[in-house]
Amino acid sequence: MSAVAPGLHALQRWMLDALVAPESADRATIDDLVRPGARIDAAACLDIYRRSYVLRLRRCLAEQFPATRHALGAPLFDDFADTYLRDCPSDSTTLYELGRRYPGWLEANRPDRDAPEDEREDWIDFLVDLATYERELFRLFDARGHEGQRWPNASTDDDDLVLQSCLSLAQYRYPVAWYYHEVRASRSPPFPPYAESCVAVLRRDYHTTTYPVSGLHYRFLTQLQRHGSIDAALDDIAAWTGRVVSVVRASWTNEVRRAWIDAGFFVNRAGG
Repeated sequence: MSAVAPGLHALQRWMLDALVAPESADRATIDDLVRPGARIDAAACLDIYRRSYVLRLRRCLAEQFPATRHALGAPLFDDFADTYLRDCPSDSTTLYELGRRYPGWLEANRPDRDAPEDEREDWIDFLVDLATYERELFRLFDARGHEGQRWPNASTDDDDLVLQSCLSLAQYRYPVAWYYHEVRASRSPPFPPYAESCVAVLRRDYHTTTYPVSGLHYRFLTQLQRHGSIDAALDDIAAWTGRVVSVVRASWTNEVRRAWIDAGFFVNRAGG
């Protein structure tokens, strides 16, 4: 070892670079900082660790983005993963967060990012949406939920209903939820055509479910999420559609309310 060893932070930085970008580590520095094995030199020892490290992180990303991996194909997904890991190395004590920046990284590194929006590649839009959806599913799996507490029922007043915290609303340019579930069912779905879709993803009793919703219902839910009031959300829908509030309320009461309560969209405002 050298007489003047680098500080811990500098050594950690060097080690990370050596693992995810091996071309950055010169032989002399490796010999200086890494102990050789009984039968192999320091560079070979580091290379064994590097391969196992990268394979583990690739496997972790593949588990978090199985449908994206299917869409890209395993070889290309692994190439993307290696570049992502160099650009966005793990910054958490848990690999749970490894894929947090992956959808944004895909968007930022798309080859057509400087092209006008109407000239961008459809398949890249689809991949970004798909990875975003998969990341949200993964996040909700371990998010703080309402398990172990009392759920509201049909007799609960509207004023006492609020959307539960473990619920996510999103709009996508492609039917990514359908594609994801086709892949998880061990089918080989084709690249889907452009079709805007709105979804509500929620977890109840440790089970995560995706609910396709109409554009109208998506607006209602986003307004409810924003204002925390069913009355305010109904007023917004009435103004947006040009219908009288009583008609909108009747639709909510007779067609939607019970199903969403039973599915677990809502918790009691007071909690418990």
